[in-house]
Amino acid sequence: MSHSISHIPRCPDKTVDMAEKIASPNDPEPSIDSIHDHTRRNLKPRHLQLIGIGGTIGTALYVQIGSGLRDSGPGSLFLGFSIWCAVILIITVCLAEMVTYLPISSPFIRFAGRYVDEALGVAAGYNFFIFEAALVPFEVVAVSLIINYWTHAIPVAAMNIVVLVLYVVLNVFAVKWYGEAEFWLSLGKVLLSIGLILYTAIVMLGGNPLGDRFGFRYWNEPGAFAEYYQTGATGKFLGFLSALITASFTIAGPDYVSMAAGETMNPRVVLPKAYNAVFYRLTAFFVLGVLCVGILVPYDDKTMAAAFDQDKPGAAASPYVISMDRLRIPVLPHIVNAVVLTACFSAGNSYVYCASRSLYGLALEGKAPRALTKCTKQGVPIYCVAVVLLIALLSFLQVSNGASVVLNWFVNLVTASQLINFSVITFTYIRFKKALGAQGISRNTLPYRSWFQPHIAYIACMATTVMAFVGGYTVFLPGHWSVATFLFSYTMIGVFPVLYLGWKVCHRTRFLKPEEVDLITGVAEIETYTREYVSTPPRSTLHKYAGKLFE
Repeated sequence: MSHSISHIPRCPDKTVDMAEKIASPNDPEPSIDSIHDHTRRNLKPRHLQLIGIGGTIGTALYVQIGSGLRDSGPGSLFLGFSIWCAVILIITVCLAEMVTYLPISSPFIRFAGRYVDEALGVAAGYNFFIFEAALVPFEVVAVSLIINYWTHAIPVAAMNIVVLVLYVVLNVFAVKWYGEAEFWLSLGKVLLSIGLILYTAIVMLGGNPLGDRFGFRYWNEPGAFAEYYQTGATGKFLGFLSALITASFTIAGPDYVSMAAGETMNPRVVLPKAYNAVFYRLTAFFVLGVLCVGILVPYDDKTMAAAFDQDKPGAAASPYVISMDRLRIPVLPHIVNAVVLTACFSAGNSYVYCASRSLYGLALEGKAPRALTKCTKQGVPIYCVAVVLLIALLSFLQVSNGASVVLNWFVNLVTASQLINFSVITFTYIRFKKALGAQGISRNTLPYRSWFQPHIAYIACMATTVMAFVGGYTVFLPGHWSVATFLFSYTMIGVFPVLYLGWKVCHRTRFLKPEEVDLITGVAEIETYTREYVSTPPRSTLHKYAGKLFE
């Protein structure tokens, strides 16, 4: 997986060095990528290292994970998340290989159109945009719910306005504000995750007010594998499947790093480190995190079940908080809720950024109104951000409807979108690698190379595609049929091919042959930027040490 791999064999008579290919006198004219992309490379290495973490770690890891524990049991949950982290690793290295080669705005969206079929790029772009934009009002609503853990005195509308104004400030005035805010907010989530892992280790060994050395007691009683829907071996398998589904909709990260590629300083150097770090850190936080919740609380805990059934606000349903109450530990629940609040706000901040950049990428390619390519002097695609924030106004539906109902609307509508994104990424990589071979470009010249390709890409493509369809399978079980649930679970699976075929028919696009793929346009500019890049030292000692911490 390392970007430093250098022993991949070359065939001089069949491959050419990338520099020779770039220097060819037959190079195409500069594309719209280099002409109209007015974003600025202001994101520093430390910003990028935590953007991938910040966009992923939120209420799902600290609170909603309890629902997965309830359905699956600690053993199934641990296995499901471990297996899916392996799939995320494959997706990460596929993205790393493509994006470090050509780090542009909205890369995997534009690569789908450039390396496969223009129609696929359009479908992927709008799918990702809808997914990210719909999650912004979700996080705005979630912030109000978390505040209700302490008080109901603040009006919902007022809280929503405050959050939206903060998103405007952090996303409009300069991208470095977004990077700086996301760095410190994400750092808080990292510290909370580490703290909760240490908390688990201490209390399980008896370091708690009750002096209870409980260890892995709950893995034995009530057990490691919960029965879901049915009893016996079938029920335990369905519990494991539920855990795998939970993991597939929860763990992400490499796509968030990729969206910032066009605004990253010295991307050929910074991005490989960021991709490696995303996998290792997310694996540590998610795999160890689900191991911790399985240690702290039994899957049949009545308090946890009641918290989810009654939609209790904030961290009230968190397995960590429930364990703290069980062990009679004061104050800590409030600290957890406070950091969950920042985690939720941070995730919404990331969604605003990624949604606006995906729309900007579509506009650059002429797949969205050209007016959306307008950027401020600071390099912010102002109209794209405005569109996302207008969609975020849907959060005010919470004023007249139950917050939990509104949350479910937004989440269920886009549950399959993330898996569709991952399928597109891996399929695009497969076509990218074939194009390299067909055009005689050695992978040995790429800034980042991964092992066992394209075999692992095929595995990830199949896994993500299958899970997109499996995710809503419970609606087909006897007694569980619901038209609303079916539509929420499979709407985007139906919308995606409609977008693809609609654009393909209207614009008569072609599925590109490997030798027709444009692998050259824009690369010369990146090569020049990399050669001429001069790093600037941190402004302060605090930034210096913060940067070293995440190198």
